[in-house]
Order: sequence, then C-alpha cells, then structure tokens
Amino acid sequence: MERKLKPIVVQQVLKDQGIRLFSPVEFQRTFSVSLRAAQEFIKDHSQDIFLKMRNGLYALRIELPSDGEIANRVYAPSYISFEYAMARQGIIPETVYTITSATTRVTREFTVNNKSFEYARIKKQAYRGYRAEKIDGATVLMAEPEKAFVDYYYFVDLKLRSHNDRLNTRKLNKKMVMEYAALFGRPSLLKLVKEVLSCCQPIQGGQDSVPLSAKLQM
Repeated sequence: MERKLKPIVVQQVLKDQGIRLFSPVEFQRTFSVSLRAAQEFIKDHSQDIFLKMRNGLYALRIELPSDGEIANRVYAPSYISFEYAMARQGIIPETVYTITSATTRVTREFTVNNKSFEYARIKKQAYRGYRAEKIDGATVLMAEPEKAFVDYYYFVDLKLRSHNDRLNTRKLNKKMVMEYAALFGRPSLLKLVKEVLSCCQPIQGGQDSVPLSAKLQM
C-alpha cells in the first residue's frame, strides 16, 4: 500500500535536510514512495507548497533557493561566470542582474521566478577553473576570478561580447589567466587577454582602471 504523505511533514523534512531544489526522482528517494506518487503529490501541491522552477525541477516555497543554486541546477552542467561572476569579484564595477553561467551544452536563456538566467557554451576542454563557494548559506559553483575573466574575453574574441572599459585586473593572477586562456586553443584569445592585462592597470592613487579603449589606442 502506497504511503500517504502529509504536506506539513513533507515541508519539514525538506527544510531539515536542506533540500531547496529537487526533481520528482529526488523527492521519490527522500520519501521512499513510487515515482508516480511523488509526481502526483508535487502536482497536487504546486500552488501551495512547491514552486516550479522549470520542467522537472521544483522548490519549496517556504525555503526558496538562492539565485546561485537555481543557476547551477536549472541547466547543468554549468557554473556561474562572465559578467555576474566578474561583478561579484570586483573585476567590473557594474551591478549585474542577469545570472550568467558557462556550460558545455547549447547556449540557452531561462526566466525563473521573474529572474533571467543565461548560459553560454564553452569548449569541453575549457570547462574548468571553477570552485564551490558558500553563498547565502548554499554551496554554489562559481568561476575563479581569472576564469570568469577569460570566459568573458573568449566571447569578446568571438565578437559575441564587447570590451568592458572599466576593468580592474589588479588582483588577477596573470599566469593563471594565460593558462586558462590556453585551454580554448585560440591564439587570438591569448593575444587579446595579454593585451587587456597590459592595458587595464589601476590608475595610481585610485581604485578605477584606465579605460581599455583609451589604452589600446595609446
């Protein structure tokens, strides 16, 4: 006989186990019920207990996951990179609202809970240079600063992104930058990041960097 689940118990178990994002299969394993029972329970409570993130992925309304958790799970494998990571790491000064990630899958964009999540495809051999970080109490895969920078300029090299004139590269490990750039197998990218690193040095006595376009024209 199929076990009957109680909504209040389900919420408490998921909360106690720190499960803020889950698939029907993960729900099935957590509560030891059949897949059909898991799917039906989720469907029956999609308006009161659960929030649908995308097909096959749900969240607990009383314990919503962070943007980083959502980014990692909505389209996997992926890690947060490009503008969003660079803004968090102080490489660019702008506030970035779209969560940008690198993936080995086809480039996609999703809107989840009124927030935009973008995924850009990079080469499999370049899918590295990220680490697990604790953000808002959750473990999130985030590019290292040097890799976020290189990922971004890979697309600049492809003419799919534009130079950012307000870069601050003073804390980047230049050797690591070149090693990550070499993973893409593009001599033009190696040349580009080398030029950017040499041009975007902090202005003496201040925190801002010399505009890239101005430096490259010198």
